[in-house]
Amino acid sequence: MLRWLGFAALGVAGAAALVYVGDWAVFYARGKPQDQIQVTRYMATPLKGHKTEYFYEGTQMTPCAQALFPQDGMDACWYRKRHPLYSENL
Repeated sequence: MLRWLGFAALGVAGAAALVYVGDWAVFYARGKPQDQIQVTRYMATPLKGHKTEYFYEGTQMTPCAQALFPQDGMDACWYRKRHPLYSENL
């Protein structure tokens, strides 16, 4: 039984690697397609008592990759559209 679980885990890991490599190949074959998404930026500062203070920094356009996974140092556009808040920690 343990042997079959090992084969199943190896198969899942191999399939995930193939999907990522395929996404990377399509991304570069299409010429690194990018888009711009408007995000709201906040700066998070830790305070005493395990509290955090947030400072609004405004909105800005952020580049994103037209791919399934983050590529070329950019988040995927589908992810950035669903998570438009961007927070930086000090």
